[in-house]
Amino acid sequence: MIGRRSFGKALGVGAGAAAAGLAGPRSAAAVPAATPTGTGTHTGPHTGPHTGTYTAFPRIKQIKAGVLEIGYAELGPAHGPVVICLHGWPYDIHSYVDVAPLLADRGYRVIVPYLRGHGTTRFLSDRTFRNAQQSAIAMDVIALMDALKIHRAVLAGFDWGSRTADIVAALRPERCKALVSVSGYLVTSLEANLRPLAPKAELAWWYQYYFATERGRLAMEDKTLRHDLTRLVWDTVSPTWDFDDATFERTAAAFDNPDYAAVVVHNYRWRLSLADGERRYDGLEKLLAARPTIGVPTVTLDAERDPFTAPGGGTSYRDRFTGPYEHRTLPGIGHNVPQEAPAAFARAVVDADRL
Repeated sequence: MIGRRSFGKALGVGAGAAAAGLAGPRSAAAVPAATPTGTGTHTGPHTGPHTGTYTAFPRIKQIKAGVLEIGYAELGPAHGPVVICLHGWPYDIHSYVDVAPLLADRGYRVIVPYLRGHGTTRFLSDRTFRNAQQSAIAMDVIALMDALKIHRAVLAGFDWGSRTADIVAALRPERCKALVSVSGYLVTSLEANLRPLAPKAELAWWYQYYFATERGRLAMEDKTLRHDLTRLVWDTVSPTWDFDDATFERTAAAFDNPDYAAVVVHNYRWRLSLADGERRYDGLEKLLAARPTIGVPTVTLDAERDPFTAPGGGTSYRDRFTGPYEHRTLPGIGHNVPQEAPAAFARAVVDADRL
């Protein structure tokens, strides 16, 4: 288990400062500490700046929510304030395998769901369109909260997870107590996506254009090619993260979901206006096209070594956040922020909740 002293060292602050910064919703004395058997599989002390402490969650739960049966991990006290952690692509719930115990130890009830098309999450009907447009994924989170009888939660995410959390915070602010968003404001503008970027930025998005082709779709359906493609993405977007093969393989297992290829390909084709969404979401997409502001308390995180991090230290999206706000840049960290820098991510959650 990561104690306060270890947590403080990971953040580069003293034990006292870490304890103050992570007091969370209740005092530490009032919240029993989680145990290794309740939080994950312990693998020993940190051996490097990005080496995790846990390798697995407890058993995965399942619940029917909207058009899905959603698989999710849950840690922490059942009646604690809720944090929902949302993963990106090509990742899964293991991006939060070290974040979740840190938050659970501070009294939070932590929910980490597999997004549609990933892990044990399944569509309830074979007839349901395997849609991955942004508003559909965001409404999955609302459906999950309804199914779990959660009225409000802190939402925290990166990549697809940031976009999803941003949308819920913008369109359903009554459901979002606070927000942690890696890369800031990621609501997709279909109109803007029709215009070319600078060549260097376009290069980082190579797989988006690959998925627009039939070759890319076939590659995602081929288990070996899918495995190697997603591993390449991990290597290139997190250049300083010294992860081992076992860490990748734990996540890659989530890509064997029967709807994975369809969901991923549709997501990227939809962003480029090469695939249609569903009419039921037209109203939400119209609202999102106006780039709505987010008024809930927010901490945004930029990863210095992430090729998708916008220049300017968060200035390009600052005007989209109108409530209590903090921005942080994480030196030496790549795209998978919660798994590369779990202590910093967990602290951002606690701090956002206290803004």
